[in-house]
Amino acid sequence: MPISDGSLKDLLETVEDGVYFVDAGRKITYWNRGAEIITGFTSDEVLGKPCSANILIHIDDSGKHLCLGGCPLHKSLEEDCAVTADVYLHHKEGHRVPVSVKIISIKNSEGKPLGAVEIFKERMLLTDKIEDLKRMAYFDILTEVGNRRHAEQTLASRIEERIRYGVDFGLLFLDIDNFKHINDTFGHATGDRVLKMIAKTLSKNTRPFDIISRWGGEEFLVLLENIDTANLARIAEKIRMLVCASMVLVDNKAISVTVSMGATLAKDKDTTTELIDRADKLMYNSKQSGKNCVTIG
Repeated sequence: MPISDGSLKDLLETVEDGVYFVDAGRKITYWNRGAEIITGFTSDEVLGKPCSANILIHIDDSGKHLCLGGCPLHKSLEEDCAVTADVYLHHKEGHRVPVSVKIISIKNSEGKPLGAVEIFKERMLLTDKIEDLKRMAYFDILTEVGNRRHAEQTLASRIEERIRYGVDFGLLFLDIDNFKHINDTFGHATGDRVLKMIAKTLSKNTRPFDIISRWGGEEFLVLLENIDTANLARIAEKIRMLVCASMVLVDNKAISVTVSMGATLAKDKDTTTELIDRADKLMYNSKQSGKNCVTIG
């Protein structure tokens, strides 16, 4: 259903939340500025298309593609009810963005279905963290996460805190599988897009106080504070799944990658080098086990 009220449209263009309308066939008829900012897709790119057409492609915590079953928008239209959900949408740059959505079905005065409106907003803001990294010169320009220097100094600080106060923390060491093939086949510009996609998927889907750094090349570190083995495994698996469910579009072709991961908790008398080496070796165990998996030790 299109928006005919000019004042309503002007109002919707000022809100930070993403707002879009669909008709009864789930084709997008309106897409506000907030939706453009959160998803990267402009209104010209989505109007007249179904929301499942390589646009939002919502998935849930298990990685299930909701367009293929369990779509909250479809439920709202079918059951004529308001539906809320926490999902992960597909950004135009390929990464997954955690959002909270609310869908409301719309009918005319005779009760005939006209369509629905979906309102969505991000579940995490990273602006302050990124600005802090820039100010401290601990910033990886390409991926907009911490650099190697940032990782080394943060790990040293956490080890000292653990010695003094007994605060446990964990480390994930990620390596993108078959990354050389991506560069060789599609070019380094596409490889850079993949690196940025991975970094944003990590940053947007970890806790605000966790630390993301690019260790070098196609390797990333995730420092998880105040965590036990069970939650270390849970978060590692969630990250693996979200990376696997992300993609970049090159000439309308979806390019996906996976990661091999090593996960470990800091131990008594660990040095920074020992902790990173252990996580690195666990990551290589994942490589040897077929890739796209997590090894914990």
